[in-house]
Order: sequence, then structure tokens, then C-alpha cells
Amino acid sequence: MGRVGSIVIWACAATLVLGACGKGGSAGAGDTDGPVKVGVLTSLSGAAGAHYAGTESGVKARFAAYEAAHGTCASRGFDVVTADDQSTPQGALTAARRLVQQDHVYAVLPVSTYFFGAGQYAGAQAGGTPFLGGAFDGGEQWFDPDYDNLFPAMSGTDYDRAATTLGSYWKKLGGSKVAVVAYTTPSSAKAAEGAAVSAEHAGLARGYVNERVPFGSTDVGPLVLGIKKSGADVLYAPVIPETAFALATGLRRAGVEMKSILLATGYGADLLESPPTIRAAQGVGFMTSYTPVERDTEAARTWSAALKKYAKSESGMPSFSQAAGWISADLLLHGLEKAGCGASQKQLTTALRADRTWTAGGLFAQPADFRNKGTYSVGGPGDCTFISILRGEKFVPDPNGSPACGEQIPGVKVSPK
Repeated sequence: MGRVGSIVIWACAATLVLGACGKGGSAGAGDTDGPVKVGVLTSLSGAAGAHYAGTESGVKARFAAYEAAHGTCASRGFDVVTADDQSTPQGALTAARRLVQQDHVYAVLPVSTYFFGAGQYAGAQAGGTPFLGGAFDGGEQWFDPDYDNLFPAMSGTDYDRAATTLGSYWKKLGGSKVAVVAYTTPSSAKAAEGAAVSAEHAGLARGYVNERVPFGSTDVGPLVLGIKKSGADVLYAPVIPETAFALATGLRRAGVEMKSILLATGYGADLLESPPTIRAAQGVGFMTSYTPVERDTEAARTWSAALKKYAKSESGMPSFSQAAGWISADLLLHGLEKAGCGASQKQLTTALRADRTWTAGGLFAQPADFRNKGTYSVGGPGDCTFISILRGEKFVPDPNGSPACGEQIPGVKVSPK
């Protein structure tokens, strides 16, 4: 039986304890025996720290469940080393360098809004170390054909493209005018603009657009006023829950009735633990690239049970970062099984690049196709997203979004306004 090693957290700006990095006995970059040494790059401090608090537990839970099920490569075991990007692009670069150059990890699982700051290093200077992660940071590195060692596990969204998915969804709901609100970070701004393009493609008018909100801001008064004046009746906000729920509350207080408010994050147990947040989020739709546990499929039930047992989740419902950690780890396990348990980094990369069978254990609507870098424009494989509406104290799968799928809109290059 393998083992999930203890986690070592690095404050990546520090220069002390360099000699204490890692854990003896792990199989690092060039080793193919012993526990697989896995790096996790995420935000543990700074503006996004709280949002990514579940990343580590998601990764560890996936490895623990795999070992308990006696998976093909479980006997090797897994040691996890976590690096803090400190919620900055430079911090992400420092974290990536630390994991590759000091810790000599076999693979890195980046779950970070700021990974775009490390993208060029990861693709061109990391010696072929596989990076398998969220891919929701908006960095172009995920889709660069020269960076063969980067694999989008969580979303694979090419933010330069737009898909018909959200526009078609809103059209079904009777929407007529779209509003979008986003941060200045590339992933947020481009995701919002892509949604506006999708809405226009479906025949909706463009209403209020603000893609320059400071990260984490809850000063939503001007945003609410702008949406109200524009007459928009559907809203997409790829922002963290603090901003999103302040916005939803502001719209409600201003008497603005929306046919749909969609958020890119926020689904999960964390929301249901806060009565004020539950009140603020009533009627709000939450998007996930993976099937929500409320759909009660076999894959969802298996996942939920594992989260209860190995991540100590009372509800068995993942947070966003916990889901991203789990799914990123699952892709690594899938790659090892395809390439062989003792595969080199290059062999792992080659096997995954040719693969078109991975569904994150049945959590995705369609298999990912890494032959074209696994790219899509919305949500997950097949440009599909699952939408759950908060009703009372429960997430309820929306029949129009279980899942909502689409296709890429030809001839469009998304450019934030």
C-alpha cells in the first residue's frame, strides 16, 4: 500500500531553509521508483489565499482514494510538496522554480489564478516537467504548441475564443440583454468578454460591461447602477464569491430582477456554511466544468463519498479549489496508468498528448482531447458547463444546464474592453 506524504508548505519569497526542501526517499524528476513527488502550486496567502484553501486537501484526497482502491500505480505512493504563489504572478514564477529546481518534483499541479506569471518558465525552462492543472489563469502558455508539457486539467479554456454555450443557455431562459463584470486578470476579463460575445451571437444585446474591477473588490455600487441603467436581464461574473455575492445583494436591493446571474465559482460546501451568504446567493447560478454531486450519478456519488472519507468533508461537496486539486491529481494518475507506473516525465507527456479518453472519472460531460492541447472556450470538454441554482439551502441542477454545451464560434478572437 502506498502513502500520501506530509505536505511541506513554502512561502516562496523566502530564501531561508533551502537546504531543508523536500522529503528523502521520494521519486523526483529523474526517478521512476519509490513515491512519486508531486508539486502543488496554489495561493495560500494574499488576496486569493482563502479562495484556494481547499487545493491541498483535494489533491491529497484523490491520492488517498486511489491508494485505498489499489489503483494500478498505488503501490508507489505519493509525496506532496506545496508552494505558495502569494497571489501574485511573480510569486507563481518563484513557486514554479522552487518546485522544479529545488524540490525536483516529478510533476506540478498548478491551481492558481496567477499561474500565467510562470507560464513561459513552465513551458520553456522547466526541463520538460509536466504541469497538469486548472488552466483558468488565462495564460497563453496552456495553448502554445511549443509547450508540450502543459496539460489543462480543470478547464482547458482558451480565453481567446468564444463558444455558443452561454448565449444559447440565456436564450432558452428568455434573456434579451447581457451584462458582464470581471477583474483585470486575463482569465477573468477574457472569460467575461467571451460570454458577452456568446450572448451577442445568440441574438442578445450587449448591456453593461466592466472588465476592470480590482481583484476581490466589494465596492459594487457603481456596478449595480450601471447594470440597472443598461436594462440587462442576464449577468455573467467570473469573479470570486466575495465580489459576486455583494453584486447579487446590491442588485436585489436596487430592485433589479435578473433572469440569470451566473458565477464561474462559488459552488460548494463553503457557501452552505454561511447563512448570510446563502441569503445573498438565492437564485444565483453556479457553473462547474464537472458534474455537481447533486446530479447523483455514479461518478458523483463515488467522488462525494471519497471527499467525506479522505478530505473530512461532512457534506461530500467540494469547494472550487478542492475540485481543482482533485481533478488535477486525477489527470496525473491517468497519465501514469497510460504511460506506465515507472514512466519518465517525457513518457508521461507523450502518453497524455495522444490521449482522448480522460473524463476525470466520469465527472466531465465528454472526454478531454489532449491532441489539440485540450482546448475549449467554456467550462469543460465539449464546451460544456454544468449549472446549479441555489434554492433555499440546496444546489439544484438546472435542467437547461445539466450540462449546457455548445461549439466554438468561428472567426472570433476575444479582446477585453
